[in-house]
Amino acid sequence: MSLHGASALAQEAGAAGQPMVGAPHAWALGLQPAGGVVKEAIHDFNQLVLWIIIVITAFVGALLAWVIWRYRAEKNPVPSRTSHHTLLEVAWTVLPVLILVVIAIPSFRLIYWEDRAVDAEVTVNVTGRQWYWHYAYPDQGNFAFDSYPIQEADLKPGQLRNLTVDEPLVIPVDTNIRVITTGQDVIHSFFVPSLGVQKYTIPGRTMETWMRADRVGTFYGQCNQICGTNHWFMPIVVRAVPKAEFEAWTAAAKQRFAQVGGAPAVATAGKAEADTTQLADLRR
Repeated sequence: MSLHGASALAQEAGAAGQPMVGAPHAWALGLQPAGGVVKEAIHDFNQLVLWIIIVITAFVGALLAWVIWRYRAEKNPVPSRTSHHTLLEVAWTVLPVLILVVIAIPSFRLIYWEDRAVDAEVTVNVTGRQWYWHYAYPDQGNFAFDSYPIQEADLKPGQLRNLTVDEPLVIPVDTNIRVITTGQDVIHSFFVPSLGVQKYTIPGRTMETWMRADRVGTFYGQCNQICGTNHWFMPIVVRAVPKAEFEAWTAAAKQRFAQVGGAPAVATAGKAEADTTQLADLRR
C-alpha cells in the first residue's frame, strides 16, 4: 500500500493523545501500532514467537559453528560411523514438541478469544461485494450504506491514496463491536491491521468476530483476499469516535441512508456510479 502523505507522524501523534491513524507507512518495521485490546494481544503473541525463534536460531547457529570447527577434516580425520544415538533422538523429538506446546496454548486461546464477541454493545454487518463494502447497523435503526474508494484524482489534501473511502465505518470507542461478515459474490476478507480484525466474507455463510478501539482515530485496511480484478481496490476505513458523537452520527445516518424499497437510497445511487467507473477502468 502506498500513501498520499506521511502517516508515520500521525501514528506517533496517537500516542500523544491526538486521534490515532492506523495505516502503513514507508520503511515501517514490525506490526502496525495497536488501536485496541485485540491487536495488543496479537502483539504479545508475536513477541513470544519472535523470542522463541531468536533462541532457536542462535542455538542452531552456535551448534552448526561448533560442528564445523570440531569435526573438520584436520581435527577429525577418521569420521565416526555412528548412525543412532538414543539420547539425541529423544531430545530432538521431545524438545520441538515442548516448543510447539508453548506456542500452541496461547495461540489457541487468542484464536478462540477473537472468535466471539463478549458483551457486545454494537453489531455491524459487513458484506463484501465486487469491489466495495456494504455495512449495516441492525441495532441502531437497521440502516445500511455502501463504502466506495475515493479515486486518486478526487483525493483531498491529507487523504491516503488507495485507502480513503467515501463512507467510513463508524464505531464508538471503548466498546465491544460484534462484526458479522458474509459475501455477496465471491470470498473477500475484512482486514484492519491496527484493530487486529480479519475475517473472510463468504457467500452463503455468516461468520463472527469482534473488534474494539481504545482510542479515537481512523484505522485503515484493505481486502487481502484475491477476489477478482479490483481486489486490491477495496479499502476499509474504520473511524472510532466518542460515544456521544457516535450517537449523533447514527441519528443523522438514519435519515441519510433511509430505506427505499428495501434498499438504501444513497448506497444504490453510489453503486451505479462506482460500477460505471470500474467498467471504464477495465476498458482502458
